[in-house]
Amino acid sequence: MRPVFLQVVLVMMVAFAADQASKWIILTQIMHPPHMIEVTPFFNLRLGFNTGLSFGLFEGAFAGRQELLILITLAIIVAIAYWAFRVRVALERFGLAMIAGGALGNNIDRWLRGAVTDFLDIHWGDWHWPAFNIADIFISFGVVLFLVSSLRGEKEEARKEEAP
Repeated sequence: MRPVFLQVVLVMMVAFAADQASKWIILTQIMHPPHMIEVTPFFNLRLGFNTGLSFGLFEGAFAGRQELLILITLAIIVAIAYWAFRVRVALERFGLAMIAGGALGNNIDRWLRGAVTDFLDIHWGDWHWPAFNIADIFISFGVVLFLVSSLRGEKEEARKEEAP
């Protein structure tokens, strides 16, 4: 097996496993009523279920059509994973694999429970960032890695074009 394939699969599996394990712990070991535990003055564990897209967007758009959302998301995950297998830059590959693994974790959650389990709540006073989970962290960090790699790549290409 090629090292690139193993890298992508390993990163995806780590993201997926960390997400699913954290959700299992929250749902079975920690979050019995009450459904909110104050950890710090700005961070709570707050159980919630998201039937929409990221941050609960378009929550009603897929009401009664969760299967469609699951299939669309699965197709996107497969496309991102395929892209990760093909990309030559390691940072981009890791970023794409993190995105695919996190998205897979959320998609499995949606399939098993009908909604994505969110439980991380960052707030300042009464203002709360939308609740999120470990998969969302992997997805966000993967996007950052991909963007950093892309921007760094553009700078390197620009330097090569400027060289005499």
